[in-house]
Amino acid sequence: MEVFLLLVLVILVLWFGKSVSRHLLASRQEMQEVREELARLREQVNRSVVRPPVDAAAAAAQRDASAAVRAAPQEAPAPPKAPETAAPAPKFTPPPSILPPAAEKPGPAPTPIPAPPMAAFAPAAEEPAYTGPEPEKPFSFSQKIDWEKFIGENLINKLGIAILVLGIGFFVKYAIDQDWINEIGRVAIGLLAGGALVAVAHRLRQNYKAFSSVLIGGGMAVLYFTIAIAFHEYQIFSQTVAFILMTAITGFTIFLSMAYDRMELAVLALVGGFGSPFMVSTGEGNYVVLFVFILLLNAGILVLAYFKKWNLLNFIAYVFTIVLYGGWLFTRVVDTPNAPYLGALLFATLFYLVFFLITIIYNVKERQRFSGPEIMMLVSNTFLYYSAGLYVLHFVTGGRYQGLFTVALGAFNFVFAYALYRSQRVDRTLVYLLIGLVLTFLSLSAPIQLEGNYITLFWALEAVLLLWLSQKSGIQLMRYASVLVLALMLVSLCLDWMEYTVTRLPLPPALNKLFVTGVVAVASLAGTWWLLGRETPTPAQGRLLRTYRTIVGLLLVAFLYLVPLLELHHQLPLSPLSENTQTLWLGFYRYVFLLGLLLWSRRLRDPGYHNLLLGLSLLAAILYTLQLNPATVSLRNGYLFTQTETLGAYATHYLPLGALGAVLVLALVKVRRQYGWGGAWGKVSLWLISIMAVFLASTELEHTWLLVSRPSAEGQYDTLRHVHNIGFPILWGLCSFLLMMLGMSRKLKPLRIISLTLFFFTLLKLFLLDLRDMSEGGKIAAFICLGVLLLVISFMYQKLKNLILVDDSAPAENMTPLPDEK
Repeated sequence: MEVFLLLVLVILVLWFGKSVSRHLLASRQEMQEVREELARLREQVNRSVVRPPVDAAAAAAQRDASAAVRAAPQEAPAPPKAPETAAPAPKFTPPPSILPPAAEKPGPAPTPIPAPPMAAFAPAAEEPAYTGPEPEKPFSFSQKIDWEKFIGENLINKLGIAILVLGIGFFVKYAIDQDWINEIGRVAIGLLAGGALVAVAHRLRQNYKAFSSVLIGGGMAVLYFTIAIAFHEYQIFSQTVAFILMTAITGFTIFLSMAYDRMELAVLALVGGFGSPFMVSTGEGNYVVLFVFILLLNAGILVLAYFKKWNLLNFIAYVFTIVLYGGWLFTRVVDTPNAPYLGALLFATLFYLVFFLITIIYNVKERQRFSGPEIMMLVSNTFLYYSAGLYVLHFVTGGRYQGLFTVALGAFNFVFAYALYRSQRVDRTLVYLLIGLVLTFLSLSAPIQLEGNYITLFWALEAVLLLWLSQKSGIQLMRYASVLVLALMLVSLCLDWMEYTVTRLPLPPALNKLFVTGVVAVASLAGTWWLLGRETPTPAQGRLLRTYRTIVGLLLVAFLYLVPLLELHHQLPLSPLSENTQTLWLGFYRYVFLLGLLLWSRRLRDPGYHNLLLGLSLLAAILYTLQLNPATVSLRNGYLFTQTETLGAYATHYLPLGALGAVLVLALVKVRRQYGWGGAWGKVSLWLISIMAVFLASTELEHTWLLVSRPSAEGQYDTLRHVHNIGFPILWGLCSFLLMMLGMSRKLKPLRIISLTLFFFTLLKLFLLDLRDMSEGGKIAAFICLGVLLLVISFMYQKLKNLILVDDSAPAENMTPLPDEK
């Protein structure tokens, strides 16, 4: 019996489909004939011309000398009576009447009055091409709603079909309760009732389009519920047959929605289609059959989306699929032993591809812009699929392929983005959105698949690559992504550096992952800074680009300093060097780095950078006095008195000392070029560097005296006292003499003032502090040396007083900045 009913239903469907196809074909033929007839009428109107009187050419020539007028002969010379006004529409009118001549005798023909061209025979105005029916204006709350029309044409018919379906149901129920109809008859009544509604709707489709679509919806609903009752209550159909019947009903409803151009029918078919598995479900939980059916249903929606822009239909299908797949995933996969992970990933991939195409296919075909809901649907589809894929792959081979899955998803979006970008056919918003997804997945693949410093290495290379691609393609989104990835790379590098402090395990010098990662990060910053320097920004981007390049340059200097410093901090404590020797090596590195910055700064024109480097040079001198000099004293004493240090360890201090001397010289040159010696900053710099030079010379004299005399531990104090009482006055006197010589030869009054001041403090120290503790030999040597130096200086003042006076009255050229350095 069920086979017979199925056969009857198939025959009815085929008959109805053939009838609908026949009527649609006839309608198309009629429409084509109407269009051809309209085209012929337009052609006749365009070819129609006025038959003017005999002398119409002369009148036309007077109006427009450049116009060519064709004259046609008339039966009588009398002109027709001109109409007062031209007809407003291009329509055919009968020719004007011809008046008889006034007399038979020959004579000159009266001059006809030129008549204006009649609208019926005027050149037909160019008509716009047929563009189809005007699209309905979008609904706005500011529009005035015709409630009578809404209720009468829209609401009542839907209520009526719903009540009719309920009435049929009540009738069938009553007949069943009274045992009037057996099971097969009940199902037949339901099928006939649904088919009758569809047939009536088809007859009314041309004159009552909206009403017929409502009847079709009611008929399809009756068919759905009839098949469901026949399966569940009476077991007339098997599960497979019932499922096939509902699938056929769904496909037929989608066909009718396209034939009638009614989205409501497609929505009904979609809701019924998603409800069909539940209507014929037996509780076995066969997810393969369920998802295959949903996939076929979504494939039908994809075909429909190619022809119709029914976003509501796409959204309903999207929501139903998420609910069904998500519910199954959380109930049958999550926290379930031996879950079908591969099946879950397979169907998630297929659903993602289908809805990706559903979202973009119509807009790409019609070159339309993407709306906000469409973009949100595309983004949510991607990230929901990505989340499900990551979860499933976490349980497949221990998550080993999660990074590969991320890269594959990014590559898929990249292929579409590149193809659409090259075609120049689609909305740029879609291209940029796909590019953003590609960049996102490319950046996420590193922390997902890689560990530790490999993430930093990946992001370092990606940041430079994205900036280069943005310059080649002109896509600004890549530039913004480059900035974000560069920031992530620096954060990841700082997290990697925490391993320096967390673990103290030995690492190979320089050839370890932390140092190599730091070098690559510095190279990434350098590449970014170099690429930014090659750009020619627009006036609007100029300031922003310069600011960003300045920030990248500062970060480059900072990380270029930190990368070797952290490596030294990790390697030196693991070496056999003493703590004081390590301090000297770290100081030497700092001075060498500062020396490199001073040399590089010659290319910079911004005075702010020069002032910053001068301040760092002053800090370097203070660092030596507070940190490196005490470390040198400890090394010296350890070598001389406790034998805990070696002479080589002590000699290490000459490295930072020489580097500091070079730093001070370059800083002095920079001050001379930028400020000159006559300014306040020039004078202050001469004072500071002179004081630092005297201090360094005094410390080295102390070290050398002790190394040469090699006193015992008990005689250390007496030796130092002799150095301070005798050696320092003599050394300071020599320094004062040298400063005076430089001041006179270079015509620098500040150096001469510094020399005299140093002489004054030297004499003050000698007479107030050192004289009573000096030995006789020390007194003789100190006083003779200082006396000779003072006499020489006085003689030089007397001999060079004219030059000095000229120097004081007219500043020399070297006291002002150089012209090209201002």
